[in-house]
Amino acid sequence: MAQYIRKTVVEVAIAFVCLANVASSQTPAAPVSTVVANPTYVTIPLEIMVNRPAAEVWKRVGKYCDIGEWFQIPCTITSGKDGEVGAIRSVAGEILVGRTELSYTYTQTVKEGRPYNLYHGTLEARPVTATTSKLVYTLIFDNSMLADDAAREKDKAQRSMRFMQALENMKILAEGGTLPPPPARK
Repeated sequence: MAQYIRKTVVEVAIAFVCLANVASSQTPAAPVSTVVANPTYVTIPLEIMVNRPAAEVWKRVGKYCDIGEWFQIPCTITSGKDGEVGAIRSVAGEILVGRTELSYTYTQTVKEGRPYNLYHGTLEARPVTATTSKLVYTLIFDNSMLADDAAREKDKAQRSMRFMQALENMKILAEGGTLPPPPARK
């Protein structure tokens, strides 16, 4: 019986050594690249006139997490301080990468295993007269990872509509109004 146990232990040990050699000789899976070989950048420039001075408009809708109110989605600062370059908000993990007195620019972070689309957005309150201004929202991103031109056009149209609604909401808020409840999410 003891000889049988010794033989079994030796066989199990040999099996482990063999399996370890096989496992170590296998090539690990190649990491998925985030680099896009042939990007197709699209820009979506949007603007809306506001019947308030730019400084007042910015004070009402220009804080980095104000997006939560006018986009009607949750937003919290997850790192850094609201309004400071380097702040990260919970909306798509967006990082504040630039700001002026009446504008900011943000980007979305690289996600492991997904192609990076270089998504950036800039929101600006631009003076027009002493009593009026316009809000300018510009998006730029690579949409080459979408299936075809029809999918890219559909994506651009949907983003344009969604961000135009956000600008209309900002206008309402900046001019002293209140937003209706958000539509039910599907």
